[in-house]
Amino acid sequence: MLDLGGIETSTDRALLRQKSRDFYWYSPILKALLDGKCADLLARPKDEAEVLRILAAARAAGMPVTARGGGTGNYGQCVPMQGGVVMDLSGMTGLLSLRDGVAEVEPGARMVDIDAWARPQGWELRLWPSTKRTATIGGFVAGGGAGVGGLHHGTLRERGNLLGVRVATMQDPPAILDLDGDRASPVNRTYGTTGIITRIRLPLTPAQDWRDVAVAFADFDDAARCAWALAHADGIAKKMCAVFDARLPPFFKGLETPAGQALLLTSITPAGMVALRDLVGDHRGTIFADQGMAAAEADPAATPFYEYCWNHTTLQVLKRDRGVTYLQCRFPFEGTLESLSAVRARFPDELWMHTECVRFGGRLTMSALPVIRWTNEARLYEIIAGFEAEGCGIANPHVVTIEEGSGYRRVPGDQLGFKKMVDPLGLLNPGKMKSFEEDRA
Repeated sequence: MLDLGGIETSTDRALLRQKSRDFYWYSPILKALLDGKCADLLARPKDEAEVLRILAAARAAGMPVTARGGGTGNYGQCVPMQGGVVMDLSGMTGLLSLRDGVAEVEPGARMVDIDAWARPQGWELRLWPSTKRTATIGGFVAGGGAGVGGLHHGTLRERGNLLGVRVATMQDPPAILDLDGDRASPVNRTYGTTGIITRIRLPLTPAQDWRDVAVAFADFDDAARCAWALAHADGIAKKMCAVFDARLPPFFKGLETPAGQALLLTSITPAGMVALRDLVGDHRGTIFADQGMAAAEADPAATPFYEYCWNHTTLQVLKRDRGVTYLQCRFPFEGTLESLSAVRARFPDELWMHTECVRFGGRLTMSALPVIRWTNEARLYEIIAGFEAEGCGIANPHVVTIEEGSGYRRVPGDQLGFKKMVDPLGLLNPGKMKSFEEDRA
């Protein structure tokens, strides 16, 4: 075992099993692949110096190292495929500076804590996942990158949404690289395969007093058209806009949607309430609930509406029905609503539609995370083919490698070349970068 005197470590089997998992079990395919995968050692550094010590010792011993934050990922990003060390970065929580709307923080800082720190200074996060209250910023940069705020700011892959990182390498000896601008792209959404992030520089956006609003519709198509109109309503400031098939709201504990109604959830500023009321009326909807997002976020017993959105939708269903899974897909920029309607018509019983309005490359579309009734792997891929036939891009959540799973979410840049430079022995989260494994073979 590694000599890491002075660094917090553990070989407790129960703890190792816990720290070697994320929410990969959303996928029956990944559950079969990843169940039982476990690290041999847990190491919890408190600063960059300890990160480098762990990497140096692991390199000398030829042991893999897999980085972990809050463990809220869905694709096995933090699951060690070949054992070794799980490096838990949740102890590195420093909120280091906030100047001119740019925050520098350590990777283990929870996103909700970053927001709470920035808001009194007039700023808030541009983007956050539905797991904001538990996710760490390092995990979001390395393994996520899309979510609430994407309606205005796009995803983390858009130039300007990630300003820089400090990253520890597995070279001989391990070193710290400070990367800014485009030079940070090789560590964006690479699951810790291209270095261990030790600091992050993010641009923020002026803080707003967001209100969560729930709207019911007798017809899903009316809900979708209303969401699409709201997404294009430049006069209404909004943080998110999501639409749900009527079969989904009954799983949302704490949100009593009228029976049999499709649902639209949005977060807007108080100044937008009058315009939203008029827009909803145009589409035969009824506002039936609203709340302050910040108040709900601060109350452990409450649910901010974003926790019904993005991939929390799938979790809400899985809490009561383990016979489902999900997909991630992007509808075409042209004919978005027509494509949405066509997909629903193809799979009326197996697919419970859930879409999020979002920007990609400056263009509005809908990104869907539909809940899928699970039959078997072959049927799942038939459904994927049906989406693709209607012009949808797929980011497959049922695979573990970056290349196979990213699809339209792939971050620009030479990630393979960077991997070869910073991890020549292939010890950082092995098994997750397909192009590297193929190149070595």
